[in-house]
Amino acid sequence: MASYQVVGQPIPSDVRGKTTGSARYTADGELPGMLWGRVLRSTLPHARIVRIDTSRAERLGGVHAVLTGADVRGIRYGRRYQDVAILAQERVLFVGERVAAVAAVDRRTAEEALLLIDVEYEELPAVFDPVEAMADGAPIVHPDMDGYVGIAKPLDPRPNVYARDLHTKGDVEAGFAASDVVVENEFTVARVHQAYMEPHCCIAWSDPSGMMQVWSPNKAPHGLKQTLAEALSMPEDRIRVNPVAIGGDFGGKGAAMDEPLCCLLALRSGRPVKMVMDYTEEFSAGAPRHAGVLRLKTGVMRDGTLVAHELEAIFDGGAYGGYRPTASLVGAAHAPGLYRTPHARIEVMRVYTNNIPGGQMRAPASPQSFFAGESHIDCVARAIGMDPLEFRRKNLIVEGDETVEGVRFANIRAVETLDAAAERAGYGAPRAPGIGRGIAMGYRGPGGGESAASVTMNMDGSVVIGTSVFEQGTGTYTTLRQVVAEELSLPADAVRVEVLATDETPFDSGIGGSRGTRIATGSAFEAARAARDELIGLAAELLGWPQEHIALDGGDVVRKDTAEHEPWARVLTRAGRAVRADAVNKDTGPSPVTAFTAQIAEVSVDAETGEVHLLSFTSAHDVGTIINPIGHQGQINGGVVQGIGFGLQEEVAVDRGRVTTLSFAEFKIPTCQDLPELRTVLLEPEGGVGPYNIKGIGENANTPVAAAIANAIEDACGVRVRDLPLSAERVHRQLQA
Repeated sequence: MASYQVVGQPIPSDVRGKTTGSARYTADGELPGMLWGRVLRSTLPHARIVRIDTSRAERLGGVHAVLTGADVRGIRYGRRYQDVAILAQERVLFVGERVAAVAAVDRRTAEEALLLIDVEYEELPAVFDPVEAMADGAPIVHPDMDGYVGIAKPLDPRPNVYARDLHTKGDVEAGFAASDVVVENEFTVARVHQAYMEPHCCIAWSDPSGMMQVWSPNKAPHGLKQTLAEALSMPEDRIRVNPVAIGGDFGGKGAAMDEPLCCLLALRSGRPVKMVMDYTEEFSAGAPRHAGVLRLKTGVMRDGTLVAHELEAIFDGGAYGGYRPTASLVGAAHAPGLYRTPHARIEVMRVYTNNIPGGQMRAPASPQSFFAGESHIDCVARAIGMDPLEFRRKNLIVEGDETVEGVRFANIRAVETLDAAAERAGYGAPRAPGIGRGIAMGYRGPGGGESAASVTMNMDGSVVIGTSVFEQGTGTYTTLRQVVAEELSLPADAVRVEVLATDETPFDSGIGGSRGTRIATGSAFEAARAARDELIGLAAELLGWPQEHIALDGGDVVRKDTAEHEPWARVLTRAGRAVRADAVNKDTGPSPVTAFTAQIAEVSVDAETGEVHLLSFTSAHDVGTIINPIGHQGQINGGVVQGIGFGLQEEVAVDRGRVTTLSFAEFKIPTCQDLPELRTVLLEPEGGVGPYNIKGIGENANTPVAAAIANAIEDACGVRVRDLPLSAERVHRQLQA
């Protein structure tokens, strides 16, 4: 492996602003004359709006604007599918949908105005189960969806199916016929909120020049700008998204939420407007991880050879699909891709229902699908009397193998990762009665995208990175500093980051999909190299040194053949200018490499109550060059903890369209007391993408966790729980059965 001075060093992320309270979040923003915007939400899951009377709200003192669906008729927005209504138009489609909005001098007045708006509804038949929504005769959630921008054509003939992905390989029916044993299972997964501390919020202001100024904790600000331009019928160059601190994301801050409505309230009132969702609104009208039903069928020979595999994944998209950037939930197809299977059929669907809309959360669809897929693999192994570890070792893909999706990755180290986890966890060691160990695996490559950066070397000796990335807490700014410092032979603390608004940089895909290190560091690397080369050219010209003998060392330019040196700040002063270089890294294709994860949970199960105690958890990772070990380990620990919550505790519960977990008192996330000993194993770095050969880590650690716990539960007490979360009640019911 290459040797570096700064890359690979454990440098703490700069979180002083967050820890001291000096960071400026969107909700902290204050502008002269700013109003508060609040939203009236539907109380019914599906109904026709017969009448809205806003006259009393409009007469209330302090109210400056009132909007209803009549004011935004025909306007829809979304990241891929433009199906989201700014305000309900003629019908409401879920409990919590925006029906009307007001802007008033303060929040209290705005909320008082909402109470004065009269809405008359005619309730309509609703559908809440995604499987039932696909049946003939089901209520149609979006009768006009064939006219929505972004919807793939031709439409699926089944009702309410708006996105479908199909992967086939070989002849799956022939494969099942040739198998010795066929195993079938159905799993269900719950909705899960991202649980960021900062709720969705925004500020909008149409300034005197007509520029729409927007502040929002959106991790894809250029995408937000595009969405607003489409929704407002406004040129993109008249919209500026300004940088702010982001108070957590975990996938949930990539789509526009209230921003288009906030802009319209600002335009209607002629004043700046602030909107902040409370957490009741977050749970009832946010965009959580998709719930779903996953059906699996696998054919296998008695010697453990996989022959055929079929997956049907039906995800509850809720009332709208526009909160995701891609059509289908592509992560769902990954789970079968771990194993050599000559015959396969993978079908993944998103289905409209009258439930809360589904959105993005860390590794979209992968945690759901790996829970089902890796639980099912254990069931297949047990059906032929084979140890789950040996069954995986026999069937995992190796170099040269093709996944179900038709992808051949380089540097495949699935078996090595599995063995490293088993060794560290003591998988084969004796265990006491009631103690179980479970294995699960996953893989995910770093996402593609586009990012821009500038590097400026100033006459005072300072170095500034200009970035289009709005970082959400993953340490991206620290890795950018390390990369630039490495290329300029400086310590990392000699480099600072300046975050730029959307009109100051080219397009940026934003943070997400484990792409930050792959894409953003690439542009920083290129900009730093270009700035370094320009500085060396200036030094050669001004100092009369041979350019091929000049290098940088700390704050100096050095002549390597004579050891002469000169502070480069002095060179720039003599030149009378700074050096600046800009670069764009556009790498939108799939990664040629992926990163494997193997995880082993050890649990005890109380046979009387079904309570599960997680005793230890081991996570092994196939890695490339690690830019920052502190941030890398933080991503692993955070991913595992999120996976534990997904597996054991978390559920946005919905009863006939109504969310019943409306606060963190009901929606439980793990605390330190819920966590076991966390063990990490990192394989020796090998392969990767970009100038430093990196692999993604941000989403890898949370995908197999729930399956590892479910498999450990069966190993401990002999029962298979097929529905998330793996609560004591569900385990107890299986034990009683």
